[in-house]
Amino acid sequence: MGNPEYRSGVPEDWFIDPVRLGVPGVRKNIDVEDENPLAWQSDALCAQTDPEAFFPEKGGSTRDAKKICTGCEVRGQCLEYALENDERFGIWGGMSERERRKLRRRAV
Repeated sequence: MGNPEYRSGVPEDWFIDPVRLGVPGVRKNIDVEDENPLAWQSDALCAQTDPEAFFPEKGGSTRDAKKICTGCEVRGQCLEYALENDERFGIWGGMSERERRKLRRRAV
């Protein structure tokens, strides 16, 4: 049987920091500017879903990803990141690349 401490496969004193793991909604002091400019990603709903939904194959549906984005508390930060970094693939802030291009053109 081995060591009873490892019976479940994980030691009793094992700890995984959910912030480092990227579990949404667990950052402290969200209103305080974090030293990491990507800290908002740990609160993103997409962090706990299938990434393939946010990077569909050409012609694939974006509906599921956009639906998830509608309830995400960091949607604005996500879109801002995508626009500032010229993200060319995937759904960011609830928008596809085509929608982000249109948004950029209107802003100019």
